[in-house]
Amino acid sequence: MAGNTLVRSLHDLSAAAWFGGSLMGAVGLNGAAAEAKDPTERTRLSTIGWARWTPVQIAAFGAHAVGGIGLIAANKGRLAGQSGAVANTVVKSAITVVGMAASLYSGMLGKKVGELSQHGAAGATEPKPGAPEELKKAQSQLKTLQWILPALSGAVIVLGANQGEQQRPKNLLDGIFNR
Repeated sequence: MAGNTLVRSLHDLSAAAWFGGSLMGAVGLNGAAAEAKDPTERTRLSTIGWARWTPVQIAAFGAHAVGGIGLIAANKGRLAGQSGAVANTVVKSAITVVGMAASLYSGMLGKKVGELSQHGAAGATEPKPGAPEELKKAQSQLKTLQWILPALSGAVIVLGANQGEQQRPKNLLDGIFNR
């Protein structure tokens, strides 16, 4: 592969996996689990699905880190000389770290919900009336996180696209001369 194709591919494909996996989980997995006839199966099935996704997500995070570090190393000259390049990289890195931490926390909450699945639920992220407070709290947080995670990973993808645009010859020259 020529140039930075390998690290760029690691970076972009892993961000796509993070975005697609989190969005599919929120819409498809949690939505389907909510349709289970037995209320105790709703959180149990969702937890099983997310647990199966976790190793893929961890691998994607690792690939994203390798790809991101590789791109920073390959573009250190451009980062030093082009207006806006460092700001984008810093913001994107911060969003990535926050998103990874939120994903980890979401996994911890999901494990807790799975451990409490015997209490049943209205849905994967919706408690049923009379549910234990610990389950209600975890489900409430997951209900929010299931939408925050695709938003964060989507922002990483958009900022990556912006970095690609910064590398166009016209934008590169404008960024250097207007610094």
